[in-house]
Amino acid sequence: MELKTQVLTFIEKNGCVTTADIVGQTGFSRAHVQRFLKSLVDEGFIVLVGKSNQARYLLATGNVVDAVAAKPLRIHRILQNNSLSEDKVLRQIKKESAIFQNLSDSVSSIVDYAFTEMLNNAIEHSQSEKIDVIMNKTVAEVHFTITDRGVGIFNKIMKKKNLTSVLEAIQDLLKGKETTAPDAHSGEGIFFTSRIADCLTIRSFEKKLVFDNFREDIYIKDILPVKGTKIDFVMKWNSQKNLADLFRAYTDDSLQFSKTGVKVKLYHQDVDYVSRSQARRILVGLEKFQNIELDFKDVQTIGQAFADEIFRIWQVNHQHVRFIIENANENIMFMIRRAQSS
Repeated sequence: MELKTQVLTFIEKNGCVTTADIVGQTGFSRAHVQRFLKSLVDEGFIVLVGKSNQARYLLATGNVVDAVAAKPLRIHRILQNNSLSEDKVLRQIKKESAIFQNLSDSVSSIVDYAFTEMLNNAIEHSQSEKIDVIMNKTVAEVHFTITDRGVGIFNKIMKKKNLTSVLEAIQDLLKGKETTAPDAHSGEGIFFTSRIADCLTIRSFEKKLVFDNFREDIYIKDILPVKGTKIDFVMKWNSQKNLADLFRAYTDDSLQFSKTGVKVKLYHQDVDYVSRSQARRILVGLEKFQNIELDFKDVQTIGQAFADEIFRIWQVNHQHVRFIIENANENIMFMIRRAQSS
């Protein structure tokens, strides 16, 4: 029996199967089976539902195809900037759309990080009553746009840093890890997002700043005046980029790994752990461990956003992971318990 007939017959008999099921049935390698299943999906014989360890294959009957196609590949929301939470917005987009369907774990993590960072900036810095969010997936790319009608990122930097022109503000932004709210943010969001995106564009006032990583170029263009800030992010969904690789290139947090656990030493000279950006960077790749030991030796305090991101938001989505806290003073423990009790 040829492989195609064997696989389709097996799926028809069992209804919903995994790659591992097909490997066991056929005896072929996992890589070979994955390539073959992809070809059957592309030809329209079967449908892939879910991703990673939740991925399942079904015969492409009319009802199944309709169910999969029912979720859109484009979401547009106008959000009231009142007690708005970027992680909840992202979860809703994932629930209501098929944008993240079939994305690799690495690309999904990149889009997660970039979207939550850029939306958090708009929520906390723009002073805009409404925030316009569009996310869509094309045949080649994942793209999102976040637009606010607030003070504008370049104007905000000018005012906060006592600068005299928009170009000076852009120059300040390009330094990397700069922020207008150092007590609550590390300035990492735009810094890392601009380096992991295939293309990131920031429009505000009369200028457009473009980080074009396809051409390894950064440039500025004049545009018609706009109110607020508009962020455009583009990522090829077959990209081989990885967040962990990017963070390792720019940071030096001490990580010691074992089979089931990891120890993260947080102390670095003159570093305050205050922002969600820092927390998200530290947590990348740690979901595969059962135990995460956080060593706060010589850390004086942590910020509410940093604690909330780790001990509430991330923990809720990774309940199999146990945090072990070491060398935390009473100020740090207060912030941790406050986040856990939220």
